[in-house]
Amino acid sequence: MQFKKYIGLSILACLLFNVMGCGISNNKDAKTAADAGKKTHLTVFAAASMTETMNTIAENYQKSHPNIEIIYNFDSSGTLKTQIQNGAVCDLFISAAPKQMNELDVSKGEAENPQRLDYVLQGTRLNLLENKVALVAPEDNPKHIKDFEDMAEKLKNGSIRLVMGNSDVPVGQYTQKILDFYKLDETALAEAGHISYGSNVKEVTTQVKEGSADCGIIYSTDAFSAGLTPLGLAAKSMCGQVIYPAAVMKNSNNQEAAKEFLKYLQSEEAMKVFEGVGFSKIS
Repeated sequence: MQFKKYIGLSILACLLFNVMGCGISNNKDAKTAADAGKKTHLTVFAAASMTETMNTIAENYQKSHPNIEIIYNFDSSGTLKTQIQNGAVCDLFISAAPKQMNELDVSKGEAENPQRLDYVLQGTRLNLLENKVALVAPEDNPKHIKDFEDMAEKLKNGSIRLVMGNSDVPVGQYTQKILDFYKLDETALAEAGHISYGSNVKEVTTQVKEGSADCGIIYSTDAFSAGLTPLGLAAKSMCGQVIYPAAVMKNSNNQEAAKEFLKYLQSEEAMKVFEGVGFSKIS
């Protein structure tokens, strides 16, 4: 009887061990599944002029990287730079001009980064894209503006109103250079009501599209997205080269994922999307 009792207890112990083992195994599998299903939330701050292309690129990227969820913040580069400086969560920053990136890059001199801000992860910064500055008018071009030179003449005689970006955003800074090129006094023209402003390139584009101004200066990519035909593209001699730098942020909690996405943005697949609206590789 004692032998049978011992055998019975042994079988019961084995059964309990197997059940416990299955439980442990199931718990491990559940944890593995949970880890596999966990997504990395990649926060990308990008210039407003990249809205359409970056949304398309995110869709394409997430198909092959289902563990990555890209969260965008689109605005003027100046606003994005200020948000980063004020502690906003950002893994990757793409500016529409070097100026805003320089102001976050400690490797730049005091002239370019007077506050000695240190937000750029060194070794990740690169010049991603080039854009063009375009002159556009509402549909049917009521004031019959021909090109930049004609715009300058009409501004001088006070027969048109131009909408441009604010001075703290790249498109506004490029426009200021164009006005200087034609020896136009921005302050005087604004005070006379011949210049109005938008807080970013999308606002400028909307004002032109709605006919709130006779013409506007935006990027060629925004003209394409809005269905506006450029009346002219600014030469380098007028406003310089329009460079879009990109960099992983030093305070990112997802630096490796951000580096991988930045690498993808340089790929042929991503470049086809960029080039489809008028961006180009740096020349």
